[in-house]
Amino acid sequence: MLVITIKQGKEKSLLERQCWIYASAVERVDGKSTERRKIGVTALVQSSSAQFLARAAYSPDSQIRARVWSFDPDEAVDHALIKRRIKAAVAKRSANAQKATDRLFHLILGDDDGLSGLAVDWIGGQKGYLVCEFHSAGVEAWKVPIVQALIAATGCPNVYERSDELMRKAEGLAYASGALAGDEPPDEIVMMEKGLRYGLDLKTGSCRRKQ
Repeated sequence: MLVITIKQGKEKSLLERQCWIYASAVERVDGKSTERRKIGVTALVQSSSAQFLARAAYSPDSQIRARVWSFDPDEAVDHALIKRRIKAAVAKRSANAQKATDRLFHLILGDDDGLSGLAVDWIGGQKGYLVCEFHSAGVEAWKVPIVQALIAATGCPNVYERSDELMRKAEGLAYASGALAGDEPPDEIVMMEKGLRYGLDLKTGSCRRKQ
């Protein structure tokens, strides 16, 4: 496992449970050279006095050098963690999405759900679509388990990725877009917002008012 040592005096944000670790706060990164170039690998984060601070996803090419998965020294970063985080987020927000199938709902909200860099919207209920944005090295590395957990938690089989090219580039990730599971969305889905009808293109994010 990689070990990220934080500069003396720079550990305050982590002790306050802030999950972004900037490159300017890192004193050194220890581990095999192949691991130090691996995007999204899990690293142990410690203070300059070797005190455990967190486990985080490492991103060697980003100014946000790592994003915390857990501040608990006993919590492993594994498939079970991904499932728990997805299940908890869906439980908080899915009820309305399953009932009002003609509206777009925010299902996963990145840092708020312990899944930094991941955003997921849902429209159409179980016969609809989950639209994902993978904007960090950590969630990119766990993309397949994330998609599997989303399908299991929502019952929606159609998962589409529409990530921002510039945000992925800042993380050292290649541009990615397209169906991750099930069917691609149609060119337009009719949705309601504050009593008005809109035509939404899930593949581009564009939206236009309908008469």
